[in-house]
Amino acid sequence: MKIITVVGVGALGSHTVQFLRNAKATLKVIDFDRVESKNIQGQFHGKHAVGQAKVMSLRGAMDLLFGVKIQTNLNKLGDHNVDALLGGSDLVIDCLDNAASRRVIQTFVRKTQIPCLHAAVDANGSFGRVCWDESFRIDEEDGEGAPTCENGEHLPFLAMVAAHVAHSAKEFMGKGSRLGYRVSPGGTIRV
Repeated sequence: MKIITVVGVGALGSHTVQFLRNAKATLKVIDFDRVESKNIQGQFHGKHAVGQAKVMSLRGAMDLLFGVKIQTNLNKLGDHNVDALLGGSDLVIDCLDNAASRRVIQTFVRKTQIPCLHAAVDANGSFGRVCWDESFRIDEEDGEGAPTCENGEHLPFLAMVAAHVAHSAKEFMGKGSRLGYRVSPGGTIRV
């Protein structure tokens, strides 16, 4: 069976995984972070999971709610383990929120020619993008005190972007189509 690897299962990645639950592929998720109480308003993690690893929380929710088994890896992605974590994937989906880790992914997928779909949202909920690696430019993140999407204020928008990520991944896995999107609360543009 084909493998879709989702790196980062916070606000965008956790919702993307739930929308991929009927993908005809094995879902593998990678994240080293733990669920904090501030996460439960905007991520697909429940109150009971505070303190748990995000990958374990997501594994439990996917199994309990949908009967879907996912593979989990509780490691921080870096140059030292990228081959072990991403190797063998048929599609990598980058849902990270930091430039350094995105560069690790981009370098690896370009070297190995593994297809990669990048997903990003701005912290104030006004813009999201879903694009394939060949057209993805990594933005540096904002400094301390920058707005975040932690309080759930932008949850409908996050779900909208995550739905586009999942749709693009499913179209690629099923038909080889590479769909990209620019998403705003006012609408979506296919790119």
